[in-house]
Amino acid sequence: MKTIANFGKLALAGLLSLTLAACGGSNETASSESTQAAPVAKAEPIEWKMVTTWPKNFPALGTGAEKLAQNITAMSGGRLKVKVYAAGELVPALEAFDAVSRGTAQMGHAASYYWKGKVPAAQFFTTTPFGLTAQEMNSWLFSGGGMELWQEIYAPFNIIPLAAGNTGVQMGGWFNKEINSVADLNGLKMRMPGLGGEVIARAGATVVNMPGSEIFTALQTGAIDATEWVGPYNDLAFGIYKAAKYYYFPGWQEPGSTVETFINKDAFAALPEDLQLIVRAAARQANADMLDEFTALNNTALETLLNEHNVELKRFPEDVLAELRTASDEVMAEVAANDPASQKVYDSMKAFKEKVMKWHEISERALINARAGE
Repeated sequence: MKTIANFGKLALAGLLSLTLAACGGSNETASSESTQAAPVAKAEPIEWKMVTTWPKNFPALGTGAEKLAQNITAMSGGRLKVKVYAAGELVPALEAFDAVSRGTAQMGHAASYYWKGKVPAAQFFTTTPFGLTAQEMNSWLFSGGGMELWQEIYAPFNIIPLAAGNTGVQMGGWFNKEINSVADLNGLKMRMPGLGGEVIARAGATVVNMPGSEIFTALQTGAIDATEWVGPYNDLAFGIYKAAKYYYFPGWQEPGSTVETFINKDAFAALPEDLQLIVRAAARQANADMLDEFTALNNTALETLLNEHNVELKRFPEDVLAELRTASDEVMAEVAANDPASQKVYDSMKAFKEKVMKWHEISERALINARAGE
């Protein structure tokens, strides 16, 4: 019993020694360890510039860029900080693509059809006349091979594209005169970018390309007779109703316009993997957020335009829409035939559209018609 008791005392002493060691040991040991341990330096945050084609704080588009930057900064815990530069603050609006390509800025925020002069196939990734809706566009990009094609098209420019928003179906535009027939399009000076501009030019209009910041003045001074922009939410904020009276629908030229963020490939590759995932996740969130915002606020803005500013809402005549559809088919086929990359993208999008339309005839469209009692 005595032996056992002595063994117990020895075990307790050993346990106490281990406990002291775990708590830091003797003063000599603690002193030695503190001398050897080096403080962990906090890494400096990575700072990126984002250049945009939008006016500063412009609803949904400009603010969408700001939200994307804020979310990347917050989701990374401040390890990756993104500062947004509106159109003209760092580079002119239509030079954003080149600025990101050469590394002057690490990110951009725009609509890809602005780059059609440099990359003809790029315009397909914003929208096509009488093309995919927002839901269909997202499905093609993320589940139908569209994103892989987009990455392939931008790769020679050292850029990685990501979808970062969608406006949904836009309006057909603002006009200083009524459009009662195809003849009324002849000689009409209209601001309309992308493939839609080529289509309406085929129908007789004269197309003028300019960034959004110049639209109001051009319309007010008569430099242009008509313009499309986005939809009621944005158009109200721009005050376009002060320069034009007639507001036409449907937005045949932009049925589901994707907004892009594009990233310098070298800058993206330099990020650790978790920050790369954060950038991609933030863009995907921004893609959904923008469409939600437009859907929620467009009709309220439209009511304000009609009831407070006496805007006249007009539907394009059926013969005008029929002429535009014919012109659209011709233009799309020609653009694709003149550029192998465009042909590849067009073939993919067209095949997807044909399939999804069959489903939407008995799903989305059937429900909307039934809901309206048609």
